[in-house]
Amino acid sequence: MTGYQIFWPLLAHVALVYGLYALLGLRRAKMVRAGSIVKSDYRENRREPAESLAVKNCLANQFELPVLFYAGCILLYITEADNLVSAGLAWAFVALRYAHAAVHVTSNDLRYRSPIFAAGYLALAAMWVWLAIWMAMG
Repeated sequence: MTGYQIFWPLLAHVALVYGLYALLGLRRAKMVRAGSIVKSDYRENRREPAESLAVKNCLANQFELPVLFYAGCILLYITEADNLVSAGLAWAFVALRYAHAAVHVTSNDLRYRSPIFAAGYLALAAMWVWLAIWMAMG
């Protein structure tokens, strides 16, 4: 590996975050045009319509568990544990974040969203276990 492969999934997650910000802006603009809410209501965000609230909550989720993902990717790189195993786990985590976000901003059905979240949680945990094993053996 070149040593940079671990950052591609990280950049893919950044793209997801930017995409969600764009979707949030589009949905909010739609709500304002429809008269469901006035622009000034977004100042304190107390009356977010359900259609944009799902995107807002999804976006907030991208700054919770993924914080550990970013830290893990950086530590994997620093410790030179960024190999096929860690890159595979990183891609799995990001793919699951995309799937989780897709459910979150569409049906928001917990029957689908929760298992996808759990799978991402486990993929991320495996990344950290891999890091710990790598450092213990190094």
